[in-house]
Amino acid sequence: MMRTIKLVATMSIFAVAARLVLVNQPYIDHWSWRQSDVATIARNFSANGFHFAYPQIDWAGDASGYVGTEFPILPFLAAICYKIAGIHEWIGRSQAVIFFAVSLPFFFLLVRESFGSTAAIWAAFFYSFAPLNVFAGRSFMPDVPSLSLSLIGLYYFLRWLDNERPIFLVGAAIAISLALLVKLPTAVIGAPLLFLVWQKWGWNFLKRLGLWFFAAITVLPSLAWYWHAHQIAERFYPHHFFGKGGIRIENFGWYWNIVRLTATLSLTPVLAIMAIIGLFVAPRGKYAWLFHWWLAAMVLFVIAVGYGNRHPWYQLPLVPIAAAFAGAACALFRSKISSRIVVMTLSILLASLFAILAYLYVRPFYRSSAAALRDAGMELRKTTAPGSLIIAADSGDPSSRKAGSTMAIRATAHRQLPILNSCVAAAPRTLFSAPILFGGWITTLNSHSISPKTPR
Repeated sequence: MMRTIKLVATMSIFAVAARLVLVNQPYIDHWSWRQSDVATIARNFSANGFHFAYPQIDWAGDASGYVGTEFPILPFLAAICYKIAGIHEWIGRSQAVIFFAVSLPFFFLLVRESFGSTAAIWAAFFYSFAPLNVFAGRSFMPDVPSLSLSLIGLYYFLRWLDNERPIFLVGAAIAISLALLVKLPTAVIGAPLLFLVWQKWGWNFLKRLGLWFFAAITVLPSLAWYWHAHQIAERFYPHHFFGKGGIRIENFGWYWNIVRLTATLSLTPVLAIMAIIGLFVAPRGKYAWLFHWWLAAMVLFVIAVGYGNRHPWYQLPLVPIAAAFAGAACALFRSKISSRIVVMTLSILLASLFAILAYLYVRPFYRSSAAALRDAGMELRKTTAPGSLIIAADSGDPSSRKAGSTMAIRATAHRQLPILNSCVAAAPRTLFSAPILFGGWITTLNSHSISPKTPR
């Protein structure tokens, strides 16, 4: 047992170290726009007062910019840290690193309950170094914290089913409630929870007062918060609700592309193949079907929220699911081989191949896709007064405003000049002499004319 604990602890250290690489990198990678939105909300909390119920972005012109978002506990905590240590990217990124580190032992225990110790060790390894989880696990976004909380809640729920001690039910309810508040799509965790209660009580689960308590603690805070967030989006310009419009079924080619990218960039082919094998050969223990139900819920989620799943972080729960099944496959192969030398040799080869592919597939995530926008934002900081209005035609990436100190009106259509001119015609007094950022250029707007100021 001690050997297993030491192995998992060592794995955790290396996994955390992998997520600390470039932890202070500016938000210019392929997920720059999403992280910049969260960072902007954190900065506005710090600069404009800690109005927790009113998350504020910088791309609403001279309007207040309040938006409907997830429960903003993460940017709020970052804003508090900004007051102590100053504004640094590592503050926001470290939240995901910490949540990942906390989730790893719970995930290990969860898989051990389902498939055994050998499977749990391999599952923890795959979970720790899958490319999608590595990159998401150091991004200033709510996805890894939400996934981590759901894993913790799921494990505590298992413990409550075993001994029915109230402390475990309360812990599970709090963890999953926070997971839903931080990221609503985490609601797919309801599928394995439903399986567990159905397996133990059948329809009689409806008579369990403890489960009604669990449901109330889990669901009611999210209903209250997301109703409030919807009201914020309705009342304040730019009338934006995060995640709105994602529920849309797409064509087969769309879903095939998601499958292809998930099996390569997100998981690596090694993990994908081992997970498929494990799906069919996993032992049928007490909680073995837990991950099957979770997988089924994720498949339905990807189909129903087809458009939203253009963002790879929406498929993040597939990482622990795939890791668990891959661990089960490895445990089966281990049980079929009697030679210790052969087992060690194959284990080293498998681990090495996965590690190499994980490194190769995670590298593209770190490549800059918004450096020009950030440079433009830094230039705006030098050449404009704080609070100046800009028009940014930036395909929806707020990196320029995060780097600068300006308020923006966003123009993201391909034909930008007609949009800018119509903006001027609609509000020339508001936008007079406002800088415009588009295509890597900073320009000045004078009435209806546009003239280059600083090429980048």
